[in-house]
Amino acid sequence: MDNATPLKILVIEDNPGDFLLIRDYLEEQIESLDLAHTTRFSEARDLLNNKEHAFDVILLDLTLPDNFGEQLITDIMSMNNGVPVIVLTGFSDFDFGVKSLSLKASDYLVKDDISPVTLFKSIKYNIERKKTNLLLEESEKKYSNLFQLSPQPMWIFDTENFDFIQVNKAATDHYGYSEEEFLAMNLTDIVVFDREEENIIKKAKEISSNNNISKGRYTHRKKSGEEILVEIYGSKIQINDKYFESVIAIDVTEKVRTEHKITKAIIKTQEDERYEIGTELHDNVCQILASSQLSLDMLKDDLPPNAEQWFNKSKQFINLALEEIRNISHRLAPAFFDYTTIEDTFQELLNDINVNNKYAIELNIQESILDQKLPSELQLNLYRILQEQLRNITKYANATTIIVELSEHKDQLIFTIKDDGIGFHYDEVKKGIGLSNIKRRTELFLGNMEIESAPGMGCKMCITLPLQGNN
Repeated sequence: MDNATPLKILVIEDNPGDFLLIRDYLEEQIESLDLAHTTRFSEARDLLNNKEHAFDVILLDLTLPDNFGEQLITDIMSMNNGVPVIVLTGFSDFDFGVKSLSLKASDYLVKDDISPVTLFKSIKYNIERKKTNLLLEESEKKYSNLFQLSPQPMWIFDTENFDFIQVNKAATDHYGYSEEEFLAMNLTDIVVFDREEENIIKKAKEISSNNNISKGRYTHRKKSGEEILVEIYGSKIQINDKYFESVIAIDVTEKVRTEHKITKAIIKTQEDERYEIGTELHDNVCQILASSQLSLDMLKDDLPPNAEQWFNKSKQFINLALEEIRNISHRLAPAFFDYTTIEDTFQELLNDINVNNKYAIELNIQESILDQKLPSELQLNLYRILQEQLRNITKYANATTIIVELSEHKDQLIFTIKDDGIGFHYDEVKKGIGLSNIKRRTELFLGNMEIESAPGMGCKMCITLPLQGNN
């Protein structure tokens, strides 16, 4: 606003001399002035309660015949509809000035210190501040509506101690906790696995240091004990000079279950096909080759001396073919379900890639895992993961050492495959079919895959699977 901006001002002042001085100051600074004047609180009340009168600012003397002091400020503020109130007084009482502002008066001016310029500056500043506050209130209202009326659970938490600061109705409805219960809880109270707690802490620190949007998938537990899978989207938000994280949580449990059913169906089809091919090779092709050996043996006594060498070579080639077909059939249809342990099957797979003793191989499986019977479907997927990663190592890594470890920690199965090869940049190869297959099999069992690698630093793949859910 400038001096030409039209202003409608209410002056509540019972001293005629003070009013005339204020009027002169205002007329000197404001070109288009609509001035209203009352000398009593009751008159001001009638004006303010009349909706036809809309003032831009109120100038209030603190001593009136029918009201004064703190009570006068309180009464005027209760009916001014957000109009800035500038208190005018003849007393330079600093403490009372502070008290006036605490009662939501916009400014406190001592009459003896007022000049045309200072009065206009105060009016101008407080009108502009009112506009800014209205915009801020409107923005806060829109945010509050977006937060409270969102159909998805939302909350705000402190990134330092992870306490809930605010939750919306969708969150209380979906998780089963009341708002009071939520605000007495810590974010990690609803997270199921320790690994996920560590990820939350890590991502919260990342958000505190920048303005990035964090996202991830976590397992949460409702008040009823039901576990759900949620996709989390979080961003930094500032409240009263402090930063928090605002989060929206999308329950993807049913979506993931459907995806898993499809993935399981695909994998089952693949495994059935592999098993059929493996069985066909083992039972039929091997049988044909074995019959060929018998047929050759029947000819042995009738062979001329110069044909014996070729006879022996043919027998040797058939033996090699039989051995190779048996190996292929065993890889296609591993027999650890009923006939052997996961340790023996892993060892056989490692031996197959090390026929020339090219690698120093170490296999470590925790005793507690050997003592329990892992679900056959889980064993098969661990076998396929190892098979896929060994294929990657032999094809690309140029490694000399391979270490395979299977251990149990806090109800989690930890499957690690390490090599000392040439390494790689994970971002450049993560879209490959082999790693995608491993990731898909891992997610099928609600697990997490992490890869640590760099050029010249080898590769470490760590698969973490929750044992409790997969049993």
